[in-house]
Amino acid sequence: MAGFPGRDAVRPKGSVMKVRCVREPLLAALQSAQAVVPARSPKPVLSNVKLEADGDSAVLSATDLEVGIRIRIEGVETSAPGAVLLPSARLAAIVRESPAGTVFDIHTDGTATIVKAPRSEFRLPAEDPLEFPAVASFPADSGHELSTPLVRELVRRTVFATDNESSRYALGGVLVELGDKEVTAVGTDGRRLAKMQGPAVATGGGAAEAAPIVPARAMQLVERCLSGADVPVRVAVRPSEILFHSGSTTISSRLVEGRFPRWRDVFPSRPDAIRVHLVAGPLLAAVRQAAIVTSEHSKGVDFTFEPGQLVLTGRSAESGESRIELPIDHTGETVRIKLDPRFVSDFLRVLDADTAVTVELTDAQSACVCTTTDGYGYVIMPLAAD
Repeated sequence: MAGFPGRDAVRPKGSVMKVRCVREPLLAALQSAQAVVPARSPKPVLSNVKLEADGDSAVLSATDLEVGIRIRIEGVETSAPGAVLLPSARLAAIVRESPAGTVFDIHTDGTATIVKAPRSEFRLPAEDPLEFPAVASFPADSGHELSTPLVRELVRRTVFATDNESSRYALGGVLVELGDKEVTAVGTDGRRLAKMQGPAVATGGGAAEAAPIVPARAMQLVERCLSGADVPVRVAVRPSEILFHSGSTTISSRLVEGRFPRWRDVFPSRPDAIRVHLVAGPLLAAVRQAAIVTSEHSKGVDFTFEPGQLVLTGRSAESGESRIELPIDHTGETVRIKLDPRFVSDFLRVLDADTAVTVELTDAQSACVCTTTDGYGYVIMPLAAD
């Protein structure tokens, strides 16, 4: 097809670039990058993504100055190496609306950037790539290495318990304690606390131990960009930044400042506590049923552990009452505790339905502690009894 007519303009130094790439890997990179591009920003340049090409690969990067992402796109043909800024939303729309398998030629001469396919051509504004903030690349001394399945569980099982609105503690992030052989992730909002542990390997020249507080949003982005189960996740911690590398993607994030609660004090040793063994799926169904009649003003559900059964009761003046019975293997004394059903459901939803859960409790005023056999612990503070 015919191209756009040429335009005379001053060509910025070092802005010439010409690459060819296939739709699918470019679209996948853009979709990941758009999770970082801010919807609104006092710096308009941040609405762009930066494409740097050299040889048979290119790197697409985006940042909002808090979180950054770099994605390597393989199988790129580079005629002229260089860098270009592209408007994120428009480029994503161009690529997304093109047919599968489309091959794009992207080139800039410093006055404009042309995105060309066999039956389409777009002329986009060209901004100076030197104005785009640097996005950190992953260092050689990675520090720690974790398995991808473990990282996925670390995120899923802790992020939901964080609190972005708290100003007292650094509760808007997940504490990630990296040891020589173990990693522990902790999230809390002050009313419940989620903790997940698993194996880690200290590698390279990085610190053997670190305990950064990672923003919940960055943790969610890490989970979204994980590669296959057999690809390890590398982690590097710097004084005010953490980096994750998985497959072709590197994510960097500023750390949450502030003090994290002394979370180990929340898991007390209680040899006199009763322990009841339950299954996640049936318990979740019972909790959801009992919560049907609760309201914002009367949101608690009574959990009564009796010999042979767990009785869940909910009530509110406007919606009535509920009573749900769940058979359990319990022969000890009766214990009653009032819990927020939303907090219980949040915990159970991140588990497989057949996961065995041990519930530990002493009385109506003390914390309810739930654990699994794969390193997961969850503490819920009780509500005041009626």
